[in-house]
This record gives sequence, structure tokens and C-alpha cells, in this order.
Amino acid sequence: MSIERADSLTAPLTWSEVSQIHRSRNGIYQKNGRLISLLTDFGRINPCYPDFHGETEHIIHYTGSGRRGDQKLDAANQALLDAIKSGHSVPLFNKLGVNRWEFLGEWIVIDSAYVLDEVRERMVWKFTLQRSV
Repeated sequence: MSIERADSLTAPLTWSEVSQIHRSRNGIYQKNGRLISLLTDFGRINPCYPDFHGETEHIIHYTGSGRRGDQKLDAANQALLDAIKSGHSVPLFNKLGVNRWEFLGEWIVIDSAYVLDEVRERMVWKFTLQRSV
């Protein structure tokens, strides 16, 4: 990952900086079927995407694409599924607030499940992300 900026990489990123890599406002950015990068806010801003850390800080349970109704196996969700087989890592950005983003590092998609979200009464794709070493 390469973001050009003048100040420290520990300071929050702007959308302009994030969009140098993640060229879509959607949480899952894929190009020609290959997963490129991911966005999250851990459900704080968009509760329909309740991503959360797993057993350790090195695991994230990431919700697939689709805001309403049962999620489909669309191009974004298919790219996440295909990333399990390819094993390539992708950058993950966490939205902290308006125009404030945090780079969480590189992550690998290691598992998937199509499960019932009992709170929203719909089927969703859940992907397990593991921090890349």
C-alpha cells in the first residue's frame, strides 16, 4: 500500500488519501473480480454492517455487501470469496468520523459463511479476516 502524504502516517487519513487506493465509496472495492481493499466502521456509523473483532485483535468478522434484504452473491461478495482461494492481503481502512480514516493494516480473507442476522432478520455474508504478518 502506498499513500502519499506530507504528515505522519499515525495521523488520521482523509478520504482523498484513502481513495488513492480504495476508489469506491462502497465498503468492498474490487476490480475485475479481484479484491483490492476494504472499509469498515465496525457498525458505529452504518449499523447494517456490524463488523467486529474476533477472539483476538488479529481477527475481524466482516459483513458482506448489501444493505437491505438478504445479501446476494454479487461481484463484491464474490471477490471476497475468491480472495480466500488466492490468499492475497488487502488494506483495511476504519472510518473514525467525517473525513477521518485509520489504516488498520493488511488483512487476508480466510473464511466465509452465509448466516442469518437475527437482529435484522436477513441472510448475510460473514467473512473472517486475519491480519497479514
